[in-house]
Amino acid sequence: MQDKNPYTTPKPEPSKTNHKLILTTLSVLVVLLFILDIMLGSVKIPFSEVISIIFRRDSENTAWLFIIEKIRLPKALTAILVGCGLSVSGLQMQTLFRNPLAGPSELGITAGAGLGVAAVMLTGGSSASIYAIRQLGISGSWLIIVMASLGSALVLSLILAIAGRIRDNVILLIVGVMIGTITLSVISIWQYFSQPEQLQEYIMWTFGSLGGVTQYHLYTLSAVVIFGLLLAFVSSKALNALLLGENYARSMGLTIEKTRLIIMASTSLLTGSITAFCGPIGFVGIAIPHITRSLLGTSNHRILIPATCLTGTVLMLVCDIIAQMPGTQTTIPINVVTSLLGAPVVIWIIISRNNLRSSFS
Repeated sequence: MQDKNPYTTPKPEPSKTNHKLILTTLSVLVVLLFILDIMLGSVKIPFSEVISIIFRRDSENTAWLFIIEKIRLPKALTAILVGCGLSVSGLQMQTLFRNPLAGPSELGITAGAGLGVAAVMLTGGSSASIYAIRQLGISGSWLIIVMASLGSALVLSLILAIAGRIRDNVILLIVGVMIGTITLSVISIWQYFSQPEQLQEYIMWTFGSLGGVTQYHLYTLSAVVIFGLLLAFVSSKALNALLLGENYARSMGLTIEKTRLIIMASTSLLTGSITAFCGPIGFVGIAIPHITRSLLGTSNHRILIPATCLTGTVLMLVCDIIAQMPGTQTTIPINVVTSLLGAPVVIWIIISRNNLRSSFS
């Protein structure tokens, strides 16, 4: 029986014309959804006004100008960064570990960010509440971001130290999951002994949010995500070689240990920064790489990485539009929406692969 596992055997390449057509279609969808995301919300803003404000920064309606520049435009740009970062992180993890259900949170990076946030919210007393932090302005909101980043960096340092001593990627994945489990256990202990108000604040953070990223935050988040994406694209040739197995990759002159560290660093930068600024956002990293492979029918990461960015952006913009429930004052947590859309894809993966053992071979 022929092995159809995309993590061990590259698929036949469709024509480049099909790839260009799909990429062009995805790009057009991104532009349309980006504009639609800015137009829709509790207040509907006309298309002409959106275009005028985006390109000329001018509008007779000062309220619309404020809403777009200060709220909706940063949120839409954040959705693009989140869609690109988490999707590419998931793609790298699935290829590195040859596991169709691997995602950017498997190394414990997301749990590490949660640990940093818990250190502020659950142990700082009432003075460290979300309300008090936001009252401090930008410098106060940076406290959560810095602590989440430090938590991610702590777990990353531990994983990288272990990675230098373990050669088997499957064992490394298991170790990463165990470290994440330990981290979540520590958070659970803090939650158990916390006050109800503090617990509620932390739970609100775990729902995820694209609206908490200000214009000042965007500069830092954009720089880190772009750097992480560049690392991923530089590693695309190595990721292609890893599809054929580590022995083949070594025979091609690839240094497995160095490549693994670069891929893990890229994933950690992307996942850690996004979690720090937006909170944990699930299922994007697992679902999007599979959707992209199905659309393009290729395993070439030079094509998959940009295509995954576009597909992830489309999903996040759609999720953001759904989350803000146009025409109402209600906003659904973004993590809830991505889970509702992403979980069916994961179920489809499991059902379509009756024997998941082939994913580890």
